Amino acid sequence: MSDSPTVPMNDPFVTSLLKYALLAPSSHNTQPWWFKVSGCRIALYADRTRALPVNDPGDRELTISCGCALMNLRLAAAEIGLEATSVLLPVAEDEDLLAEVEMVASDNPSLKETGLFACIERRRTYRKAFEVREVPAAVVKALSDEAAKEGAWLRVVDVDEKRQEVAVLVAEGDAIQWSDPSWRRELAAWMHPRRQGDGLTVPGLVAPVVQFAVRSFDMGNGLGAKDNKLADESPVLAVLGTEGDAVVDWLQAGQALQRVLLLACSQGLQASYLNQPIQVASLRPRLQHLIGRHGFPQILLRLGYPAEEVPAAPRRRVTEVIVD
Repeated sequence: MSDSPTVPMNDPFVTSLLKYALLAPSSHNTQPWWFKVSGCRIALYADRTRALPVNDPGDRELTISCGCALMNLRLAAAEIGLEATSVLLPVAEDEDLLAEVEMVASDNPSLKETGLFACIERRRTYRKAFEVREVPAAVVKALSDEAAKEGAWLRVVDVDEKRQEVAVLVAEGDAIQWSDPSWRRELAAWMHPRRQGDGLTVPGLVAPVVQFAVRSFDMGNGLGAKDNKLADESPVLAVLGTEGDAVVDWLQAGQALQRVLLLACSQGLQASYLNQPIQVASLRPRLQHLIGRHGFPQILLRLGYPAEEVPAAPRRRVTEVIVD
């Protein structure tokens, strides 16, 4: 990759870098990645044992999640004086190997963006209602510019009629997903007590009851109405997309998404996702038509100022995601 002096990876060094990669968001907090360290390189692999075959049959969101982790890794490396050169899909025959990152000592890493790095630990997925407070147009423009740095685009839905139509698509997606018993079982399987280190956190004493309810009952109409309201009332409703829809585009989308989330956090914003119109294949073209943008919607984001602090989602230990 490079003829510059490389930096050998020892255990404390790797731990310090990967602890930030592990703070990336992922669908159902599955954390579907593992890493292999070889000399001065860290390889990022998709962990398909953590896939969501019903919710994400093509592993599109799994790959986007890995792209978010890759961006965190690049930012963490730059923060400690390393130029992290990444190659996406380096071995065509190995579909699980998503990226290789080579670490090279540098006095001025190109990705040295302390403002973004500082927000890796502060970013949250905020699923509640935001404050009734407008996000400045300059901030929204900066978020769009940030996505473009990784080859993606961010289209804000700022016309009231269009926002309402997108909100209706979210509710339709809820109804379709919750009517599927296989989808409900998959969701319930990822609802754990916090001590397990992954998944959607549920208090330990009530976890069995919650899992049973999710598996057994179609709650699509009630949640659809709630999500419709969240979508329609969010200060910023935006679609992040890419020109293509292949694995490399999903990796770029993940890196762009993480840039957007971290820049938003640096401005006091948090975000969550209303991806139902993208996850349900029949709704995705309708969303694309609504936003009037060529390309493929990958993530539907809502952003705003949080009304309260929320705890970080649980994470696995670094030792659990490194393989020989």
